[in-house]
Amino acid sequence: MKIFWLSLLLAKSLPSSAATYSRDVAPILDRHCVQCHRAGEVGPFPLDTYEAARKHARQIALAASTRFMPPFKPVPPSLTFHRERRMSSIEIRTLQAWASTGAPRGIKTSIPSRPAAPPPPPSETWRMLSPYDLPADGPDQYRCFVIPTQLKDARYIDAFEFLPGNRRVVHHALMFFDLSGAARKLDAESDGPGYPCFGTPGFLPTSSLGGWSPGNGLLQMPPGTAIKAPAGADLVFQIHYHFTGKPESDTSAVAVRYSEKPPQKKLLDIPLTSKAIDIPAGQSRYEVTDYFELPVDITLWQIIPHAHFIAREVRAWATPPGGLRKPLLTITDWDFNWQDIYQLKTPLHLKAGTLLEMQVRYDNSDANARNPNRPPQRVLWGPGTTDEMAGVHFNVTVDNEARDLEDLTHSLWGKMIRAIRQR
Repeated sequence: MKIFWLSLLLAKSLPSSAATYSRDVAPILDRHCVQCHRAGEVGPFPLDTYEAARKHARQIALAASTRFMPPFKPVPPSLTFHRERRMSSIEIRTLQAWASTGAPRGIKTSIPSRPAAPPPPPSETWRMLSPYDLPADGPDQYRCFVIPTQLKDARYIDAFEFLPGNRRVVHHALMFFDLSGAARKLDAESDGPGYPCFGTPGFLPTSSLGGWSPGNGLLQMPPGTAIKAPAGADLVFQIHYHFTGKPESDTSAVAVRYSEKPPQKKLLDIPLTSKAIDIPAGQSRYEVTDYFELPVDITLWQIIPHAHFIAREVRAWATPPGGLRKPLLTITDWDFNWQDIYQLKTPLHLKAGTLLEMQVRYDNSDANARNPNRPPQRVLWGPGTTDEMAGVHFNVTVDNEARDLEDLTHSLWGKMIRAIRQR
């Protein structure tokens, strides 16, 4: 009897060879693909109609089966994150079955959808001062743009949404606040709007507003926290552009929502990084590590990894006192072009004494298709296109700020001083 029910359950979970667009495929594409693959978005072709999807049926099945698309890099074992774009095995097999049987349309159905509640309106929108024109082709560009906020008083931002002016060319963006005037100086010294910047924005930011990549919409700060927008600060967009084969123009913006009251907690960054990067040409396996032992109880909200082109794997773990090492983030196919902010679906409480660890592995050989050097060259730490970096940032709050915030701040400061002395 058990075998009968297991067989029935398995049969219901497997895709039918008679998969159709209307019943089986359209819901999958709506969940995972259409947000980017529609008119005006970053996807190179639309997938929001049957006619468009049918043309690319075999391509869709291949991209899904190899997990080339949708672009979501964390794999098990990892925590569960918001906005995961990972397809299930059943969804992939459904796309394969549909493509292999001629991509049938099936019966058209019209299911009325419930309109989503509109998000609260933004408090303010900051926009690039003038359009930036891009040529038809060439190497990808990384360019920074300075936007004066003109804030007379400090404000606190509890949600924001980056608004690409031209989704065909804007690949991803990072945003920083600058009080030093350094970004304005770099802008003035460069021809045209903005200035070239790869890796770092060219100055030490006062703080970061966060980032955007395709698929991200409104980003809500963890409950009770907010990002401080300092009075008189400039906001700097660092935008990665790619080309479409024809001249394009972009005027991007960010909409911010101010908190009605000051934040109850401070969102802190625990950076695990390494500058001990000196990778010989041809070396296929090179790794750097870093660690930090928590002096206080914290709650982990989001994880932000960073590396450049020859990195292949990024991993992070947490080991509680006397407990087992728990994987937090596992990326085995690192791609600089698909970086993200990974917000935990369920915040993770970590006790004092927990060891946080990160590891980044690199492949500086010809076998790495993403190696920008042909033949491979020696690679050092640095912010340049052909340099490398290594970092996993943990955004946390302290569970008892009145008692423990100062201890964590002092420990992080000590970690930074020790790293400087070692270098």
